[in-house]
Amino acid sequence: MTIKQKILIRLGIIYSLFGVLVLFILFELVKLKIFEASKWEEKARTLESNSVVIEANRGNILDENGKKISLSVPSYRIYMDLHANGLTGAVFNDGIDSLAICLSQFFGDHSASYYKRDLIQARRKGERYHLVHPRKVSYIELQQIKEFPIFRRGRNSGGFIPRQYEERRLPFGSLAARTIGKLYGERAKGGMVGLERAYDNVLKGANGVSTWKRIAGSWITEEEIPPRDGKNLITTLNIELQDVAEQSLMRQLRLHDAHHGVAILMEVETGAVKAMVNLYRSEPGIYIEDHFNYAIGEALEPGSTFKLASMIAALEDGKVRLSDSIDTGNGAYRYYDRIMRDSHYGGFGKITVREAFEKSSNIGISRMIYENYKDNPRRFVDRLYSIGLNKPLGIEIKGEGEPVIKYPGDPSWSGVTLPWMSIGYEVKMTPLQILAFYNAVANNGQLVKPMFVKAISQHGEILREFEPQVLNPAICSVATLEKVRELLKGVVERGTATNIRNDIYRIAGKTGTAQIARGRTGYRGDDGVEYVASFVGFFPANQPMYSCIVVVNSPSNDVYYGNEVAGTVFREIADRVYALSYDKLPVEATRPQVKEGFFPWSKGGPMDELSVIFEELDFPVQNQALNSNWVSTQALEHAIKLRPKSIPRKIVPLVKGMGAKDAVVVLENCGLKVEVRGVGKVVSQSVEPGIPVKKGQRIVIYLE
Repeated sequence: MTIKQKILIRLGIIYSLFGVLVLFILFELVKLKIFEASKWEEKARTLESNSVVIEANRGNILDENGKKISLSVPSYRIYMDLHANGLTGAVFNDGIDSLAICLSQFFGDHSASYYKRDLIQARRKGERYHLVHPRKVSYIELQQIKEFPIFRRGRNSGGFIPRQYEERRLPFGSLAARTIGKLYGERAKGGMVGLERAYDNVLKGANGVSTWKRIAGSWITEEEIPPRDGKNLITTLNIELQDVAEQSLMRQLRLHDAHHGVAILMEVETGAVKAMVNLYRSEPGIYIEDHFNYAIGEALEPGSTFKLASMIAALEDGKVRLSDSIDTGNGAYRYYDRIMRDSHYGGFGKITVREAFEKSSNIGISRMIYENYKDNPRRFVDRLYSIGLNKPLGIEIKGEGEPVIKYPGDPSWSGVTLPWMSIGYEVKMTPLQILAFYNAVANNGQLVKPMFVKAISQHGEILREFEPQVLNPAICSVATLEKVRELLKGVVERGTATNIRNDIYRIAGKTGTAQIARGRTGYRGDDGVEYVASFVGFFPANQPMYSCIVVVNSPSNDVYYGNEVAGTVFREIADRVYALSYDKLPVEATRPQVKEGFFPWSKGGPMDELSVIFEELDFPVQNQALNSNWVSTQALEHAIKLRPKSIPRKIVPLVKGMGAKDAVVVLENCGLKVEVRGVGKVVSQSVEPGIPVKKGQRIVIYLE
């Protein structure tokens, strides 16, 4: 091969390579221009514009009187753009020492040199979103930080970036915490349980968007779509009645070292739930609300409180009269291979149907049902179904337990199912389902769905109101209704709950004591037999306004009967509700007369409220014309003396001995942010009284 040929071959290879390179470049240009144009245009836009989500404010949850029981409180974390357009080297170097000193003094955890070194290193790395400190700060603290050197120049010139977080707070501590619910995550996005979950779409609102565009090196707002804040939820809960119910139940749970307990207070006519307490023993002597909603979710064998359903069935079908006799024998009766016993040792002998119910005779009620329905148990169960006991209430709070009312032909139906079902075994219901049933008896036979929310509002305007929903207009005839209401009164007047009888107003209700089933092991576990004690009823008995149920699970200390464990709580709740609602409730008996020369001790409090109470009770008062908003009281021989009580505004007041409501009002009027822990009276406070008030300062009050 000649030299010329070699040169031509080499040139051909070079030209070929150039040709391939040109083709590759052309291909990439076509690809860039046609196939990937949108991708790179979008990339360019991101370099020149930026969008930021503006989160909507979540709505508040209020009690029936407008008190905030769940609200969002803004908090902030401080970030810094170390390469903001206006943050030149000169600006940064001139202010970094002063800024580091301010940060060190404010957070108090590191030296000024630490903060200075941290920010210098972040600037060298080119960080545009550097976390200055992990601690969240309040709005008031944010205003202070904004005035720090460099930060006071703002975002573009000082790199100051406060990021807002919404934290959900319960101003009244644990009160109704499980019913109110809680949220996912620290930024309160989406409800998890309770009303927060049930009404998440109402509360959360809609986020907005702010679009920024870079023009001549500076970021300028191009477009902003504002967020739509969430709406407020006005519940049926009454935080004062909730406090009453929780205190009463808490004391009894501690006294009997019970595993957990429930108390529900409901308005008879509407089904509005005024209070719902769920307390769980987290450790000896300590009970918490935020564990599980037993009132809604725990379906157990109710025991003797179910005897009311059996009595309605027998009366409605004309099987018995209240004066009919039943022989309960010596307190033990055999059904096939099982023996049923009465709690009364030696039995009741021969008694009437009325007495069998009032004395809660298992044998009396079971014989009444078994002998009348053994040949056609379907009729008995159909009557229970006609009341609606086999259906869930369909409340909006998720997690309602399914009621279980067996039907003949069910695989687990046996020869002993009918008698045991008649006394509340081999059936399951939740406390709320049992209460709704008793509430129907108080409500002239009308079964209403329990209500938790009465309205939705925004900016002070009512957007929607909720009306009571009737589930069954008549659970039985008027004649049967009148008879069972008299039976329920008789339980308190002459039967198993005489310990809660009083001379001021009448209570109607039923005690319940049931063994807790342990699956395949029956009713006996490793620690023996455990019980559920309950009392459910309504008051005032002749003109019912409130119904209430108290359930105490696994009480110890050898006391487990419903009248002693649960009935005591019911009476205490009813007494305090009656006192708080005195002007609304009908008087069924003469007011108690104060013994001559004796007047009761009273807590101090607002002058106007105490005046109303003393006037209503017709107690003579000295110094009633005092020009003071707050007063203390002194019981004298022939009168109650009022003394002015000054509440200084510029120093932290002493609130020891006050109730939660009064203490919160006094402290908030001084400009303090109050956190309530516990129930009862204030026993201590986190900020000592007598020191100067710092507006916005947080104070914790502990109640017992």
